[in-house]
Order: sequence, then C-alpha cells, then structure tokens
Amino acid sequence: MLRIGIVGLPNVGKSTLFNALTATKVPAENYPFCTVDPNIGVVPIPDPRLAKIAGVVKPKKVTPAVVEFVDIAGLVRGASKGEGLGNQFLGHIREVDAIAHVVRCFEDRDVVHVEHTLDPVRDHDIVTMELALADLATVERRLERQRKAARGGDKEAAAEIALLEGVKAALESGGGARDAIHAKADSAILRQLGLLTAKPILYAANVDEASLASGRGTAVDALMKAATDHHEEAEVVPFSGRLEAELAELSEADRVEFLMEAGIAESGLDRLIHAGYHLLGLATFFTVGDNECRAWTFHRGWTAPECAGEVHSDMQRGFIRAETVGWEEFVLLGGYKAAREQGVVRSEGREYQVQDGDVLLFRFNV
Repeated sequence: MLRIGIVGLPNVGKSTLFNALTATKVPAENYPFCTVDPNIGVVPIPDPRLAKIAGVVKPKKVTPAVVEFVDIAGLVRGASKGEGLGNQFLGHIREVDAIAHVVRCFEDRDVVHVEHTLDPVRDHDIVTMELALADLATVERRLERQRKAARGGDKEAAAEIALLEGVKAALESGGGARDAIHAKADSAILRQLGLLTAKPILYAANVDEASLASGRGTAVDALMKAATDHHEEAEVVPFSGRLEAELAELSEADRVEFLMEAGIAESGLDRLIHAGYHLLGLATFFTVGDNECRAWTFHRGWTAPECAGEVHSDMQRGFIRAETVGWEEFVLLGGYKAAREQGVVRSEGREYQVQDGDVLLFRFNV
C-alpha cells in the first residue's frame, strides 16, 4: 500500500488536511505539537472508471485502490538535533514512501504561526534544511562504518563509499540525496538507510479560498519557485484547508454540486492523491467478477506476472497468461463476454507491460 507522510511546520494545516482526507477528527488545535504520535488513515483513491466498470458488472462489492496517509507532527528549527521532539518525528517520516510537505500560504491572525510571520519560502527552507541535516548525520555515520569495513577488505563497502560521498556532497551543497541517485542500485541502498531527502516529495500549498479558483497567488508562486529551484521535479498542489474541511462534512452528491458552484473541477484532496500517484509512477488496473470489482495499484512498467502477484502470490507463481481489455472498451461493449465476441480481448504473456486502465483476468496454475 502507498504510504504518504504529511509534514510541515506546526499550524500550517497538516491535521486539517488529514481530517478532510480521512473524514476523521484529529485535533487541529492552535498550538504546536498537538499531534505527537502519527495518525494514520486509509483513503480510497478517487477513480470514476471503477464506478463505470461496476455499473456494467453489477458485483456484490466494489473495492477501490487505497492510499495510506500518515499525519506527522510539526517540525521546527533544530528538529534534526532533537528540538521539539524532532528525532521522534523524523523517525516517523523515514517509514513512508513519499512526503507531502504542507506549506502555509494564507494570512490569519487567529492562527498562530510558529515563525510569527507568513513566509512560504522560509518555511519551505526550514523543513528542507532539517530533513537534509538529519540525512547528513545518517550518511556520516554510515560512511565511518563503511570506511572501516573497506579497510578490512569488504568490496561491497568500498563500492558504497563512492555513493555515500556523492550524497554527502549533495547535502552539503544544499541539495538532497535524490540528486546523487544515478541507478536503481543507488535507490535501493539509500532506501535501506531511510534517507528523507531521497524520498519523492510534493508540496501542498494551503491557500485561502480566494486564491483557490486560480490555483495561484503571490505566496504560491514564491513557493513553487523555491520548490523547483531545490528539486526540479517538484509539484505544488494548492488546496484550501477550510474548504476541504467543509467538503468533508457533505455527502458525495452535495460535494460535487458545491465544487461545481465554486467553479472548481476537482477537490484539492483528489488532486493531492493523484499528484502522489504521478510522483511515484503509479497506475491502476482492474479485476472484475460477480462478487467483486476491484482497483489495484501498480508501478508503471510492471509486467503481467508482477501485477498478478498484487492480487495473490499464487497467481504470480503459477502465471500462464493474462486476458486483457481496456476499461473503455469493456464499458462500451458491456463486459468480458461481449468484448471477447468482438475480438478485443487480448491474450498477453509474461513480458506484457500492464497499462493504466487495463481490465485483467489472470490465468494461472499452481
């Protein structure tokens, strides 16, 4: 399951965002460190394709793909040295797949800012620096151990030293560990270390409602420049914490009507989830049956047997072939039977790379 950690300074809207995402009532108090232990919520991934497929099949159960959000307490200056329970909070971040960095881009005298003034770029830089400093301490400790091992003749340690020195240089120059990744093997090593700046990151800009329709504003533009200057692939998703809190109280039908009247095509939460999918190179395939229609998450580039393994390990182990049809054809023609009769269902083997939106039937034998 995809796990995204919500981080940022105190009082920027992390718990408000989490509450809206999960429709829970985590305290969103007006003081730092109201969230000490991480709150975890499992959120269905919005995908209208699943409803259309289920409308054809009419199964007993419809199961969407899900993402797990982890609401991590606010970081402050000095978190990497233990300030504000920083070491504990940074440890929680190491356990997630990606980071959603919430940055405050709205003025409100009634909501205390831990730095006393509104400055999204400064706030971005504080959290970014604390993550980098924590990583630098981790890398230096690892380097010391690996240098000792290399002197003892450990060839793997010697090979790792070059990567770690590159990471150290990147961190010291103001970059992140991701800047030193040049191969899959590099990613694997850094993942074992739990380096924070090696994780994919997106930015959730908490704006006022007036700025939301355009998705822009001086504060958001400044944040976007700071984020992309630091990491060129960064993505900034504007959302309004207050608006999302209101939406969370509405029914699905009322929520759609509310957004239409406000001239907003998609809620900030949905955009945040989709951005996380894009950030991690994820996509969705579907399985169908009388009992259940289900959406499954996979990494783009995965083969049919790898996707079969998401459904059940036996399917991957005994994989024979995958019968597949695109979801649009499946819906248009009215299901597998009609799709087969029209000759649009394909039989794919082990090398087939599953495409986003494929409806799959796995044939296997164990």
